[in-house]
Amino acid sequence: MIRAVLNSYLLTLADVRAAVEGLPADLMVRQFPGVPNHPAWTIGHLVYSAQAIGGELGLDPWLPSSWVALFSTGSIPLPDAAVYPSRSELLGALEDAQNRITRCLNSLNPEALAAPLPDVRFRSIFPSLGHAAVHVLSGHTSFHLGQLSVWRRAAGLSSREPA
Repeated sequence: MIRAVLNSYLLTLADVRAAVEGLPADLMVRQFPGVPNHPAWTIGHLVYSAQAIGGELGLDPWLPSSWVALFSTGSIPLPDAAVYPSRSELLGALEDAQNRITRCLNSLNPEALAAPLPDVRFRSIFPSLGHAAVHVLSGHTSFHLGQLSVWRRAAGLSSREPA
């Protein structure tokens, strides 16, 4: 089952990358009415979320501490390109996160994925590591891909063509 989840994650992240292909720095942080989550924040948030689930799976944190304030749940996207890593840096961090999570999940056996989620605050929603990993990699990532699609429409861009 985990191979299917990782395949979905791979495909969804390919769509995330395609959604920002060719976007200049000023457009990466442009906000539109009703669409506050711009591409820079969205990609950084997906990387931060990968590190969060990675921590639950036993990986050590790998991102600079500044990413917590910029990209954690509840952070506020800002329309200032100087605040965020470049598109290239964000995409590099996304690839690194994907590789770390993929290696980690491929190394776990079914018993490890069936173990209770270490973060007790979320156990009522995600009773096991597997439940949490599936949600973060599939549901959460797809949700934010949908936001990027809405953002592209608000920016006057087609859903698939580079800017």
